[in-house]
Amino acid sequence: MHPAFSVIFLTTLIGAGQGLFLALFSGQTYSAVHLLPAQHSSFYIIGSVIAVALLIGGLAASFFHLGHPERAWRAASQWRTSWLSREVIALPIAMGLVFFYGLFHWINWEVDLFGNQLPGQVTLIIGALASVAVFLLYLCTAMIYASIKFLQEWASSLTVLNYLLLGGASGFTLATALASYNAPTLVGFYGGWAIILTVAGLITRLVSLYRNAHIKAVSSVQTAIGIRHNRIQQKAMGMMGGSYNTREYFHGKTASFLKSIKYIFLVLVFPIPVILLVAGMKADSSTLLVLAFVTQYVGLLFERWFFFAQANHPQNLYYQTI
Repeated sequence: MHPAFSVIFLTTLIGAGQGLFLALFSGQTYSAVHLLPAQHSSFYIIGSVIAVALLIGGLAASFFHLGHPERAWRAASQWRTSWLSREVIALPIAMGLVFFYGLFHWINWEVDLFGNQLPGQVTLIIGALASVAVFLLYLCTAMIYASIKFLQEWASSLTVLNYLLLGGASGFTLATALASYNAPTLVGFYGGWAIILTVAGLITRLVSLYRNAHIKAVSSVQTAIGIRHNRIQQKAMGMMGGSYNTREYFHGKTASFLKSIKYIFLVLVFPIPVILLVAGMKADSSTLLVLAFVTQYVGLLFERWFFFAQANHPQNLYYQTI
């Protein structure tokens, strides 16, 4: 497939924003039950603002992928059958709940709803609802691709798992960098989980790469034209110039180029951020922690490009020879 940069930025930005919110809410939940030190509301306010900004940035990027942006609202009309429509609905819901999560931290409205003196009950309830929306958004975004059965590289539960783990890893890495400025007592907590999620993401991504490298294609030249001869060779694609099919369903790069992209993202997304996180936590260096997030995010851009490019559309059987 031909990777669209608007979708690459959409998925990576909202993934990091979702992961950052989950980090914020998990930190507050731990502190509410006295497993972590309580933090000032400003930390959650700033974190929520950054998370919402990332979600808005991803939403804005998605409009560059539309031929008619003024008709974007129609994308939600097929929610019964389309994962894209469900994503279009889930994204603004998640954005709204994260916004209200930060807003209620800002106004610092305390209400004892359960009579047990649990601190921050209102924000915990909003945060719990937002967490559900965030996980549903991860699911909807990943299932847009995992539900396409004829694109065998995508049609796997590993697609959902990788979107969740890689988005979570980038969000927790960003939370680690943010905590180094506003909540230093949480750096170890966020950094530890960022490393765990990054390592888990590496394992599942390697499994998906192995799986995709050993896929037995369902379609072939024989099945495409309905002739079961063992030796069929295509001499021409039937036209002299390019078309929508040749532009949008194939990336146009060489196998060596794809291999280089694969190694780039495997290095930038996984080992380098882990090394920077460990070094940053040991040296108490905010600069190294920020660099860990920046490096990982840049790597995720390469990873997402490779994810889209690796999918081999069956229609390319008709366009092997130009």
